[in-house]
Amino acid sequence: MPSGNRKGTRNRRPARSPSDATPNSSPEDGRGRGPKSNPNGGSGSPVLEILVVFLAVYLLQGVAAFAGAMGGLFVLSPPLTDNPWTIVTSVYAHGGMGHLLSNSVALFLFGWPIARATSRLRFHLFFAITGALAGISQILLTDAVLASPLVAATGRPGVLGASGAVFALMGYLIASNRLSAGLASFVDVPRWVAITVFVVLAAAVTLATASPGVALIAHFAGFLLGLFAGRARVLHVGGRTRS
Repeated sequence: MPSGNRKGTRNRRPARSPSDATPNSSPEDGRGRGPKSNPNGGSGSPVLEILVVFLAVYLLQGVAAFAGAMGGLFVLSPPLTDNPWTIVTSVYAHGGMGHLLSNSVALFLFGWPIARATSRLRFHLFFAITGALAGISQILLTDAVLASPLVAATGRPGVLGASGAVFALMGYLIASNRLSAGLASFVDVPRWVAITVFVVLAAAVTLATASPGVALIAHFAGFLLGLFAGRARVLHVGGRTRS
């Protein structure tokens, strides 16, 4: 047999049977280990999904406004029992293109790091629940103030927008990052001190972002919810696995 054929035989790798493969053997992450687990299953980001919902709802708002049904479908207003679905739909609705764009940018900035570390379901539930609670807080506290005899009430305005949920993501990111978690583990802070710090921080951030026509109570409530949720790490799904 020619020497060239013997050389080719020596350099040829033996064929592997299916039993040689391990569950995490391919593709590798470049360090001889299997792929890292992905909380979202590797199929897109909940941030992008919410942005799509924002756009779809905004288009539906135009149709509803033309039909005269905007308030009943997308604006959260008292009493809450009249149109209970607006507790959720108002979170994804916006008062104009500028409102939509500002919330979309903030969602991307604050939501993307959180979405990469949690599951799609937890992210969507957190966004919807904190946004709804922030809106409810705005309605109930505003309604209580306007019902006071010391205030000359001219109307009971409704609320819409994702700002409360976006502020909750901001608060979560601040309270759950490695620096905050490290300080909390080294410094034994009494609970009342932590609560006071969170309330003051939420008030400061709310006032710093205040502008005419903004639902300040919803911003404050959302940010405070995010701080407490971040401290409790409610979106944490555990460590990543290795092969």
